Amino acid sequence: MASIKQPKKRHIRRGGPELEDATNLNLGEEFSGAQCLYLSEVKVILDVQDSKGTEVQNRASTNAVLAKTLEYVRNFSRYNTIDSVREVRQIMGKNLTQFEVAQMANLCCEEAEEAKALIPR
Repeated sequence: MASIKQPKKRHIRRGGPELEDATNLNLGEEFSGAQCLYLSEVKVILDVQDSKGTEVQNRASTNAVLAKTLEYVRNFSRYNTIDSVREVRQIMGKNLTQFEVAQMANLCCEEAEEAKALIPR
């Protein structure tokens, strides 16, 4: 009989120097080394896994969140080939943070003022 894995408990520090605050892009220790991905990158990753076999399909049929994620990224990703995804990251990644690159790629703003208004710095 397999044992059920208990979820990790999150400890929130109150009054400490590192409070989580998304408006300042301080997402906490868990995300300190994480890379920001934009929707097209997520789509490419999930599609590659999907093409390797039925592993993602089997999980998607039992996991509603994964199924909805696949549907969402397939509907809203703007770049459909691996080459275009790499090119976007390469072009935008020179003067922007990872978060800014991901937001710019997702939003595809037409004007600089629109990007400045929507993306916190």
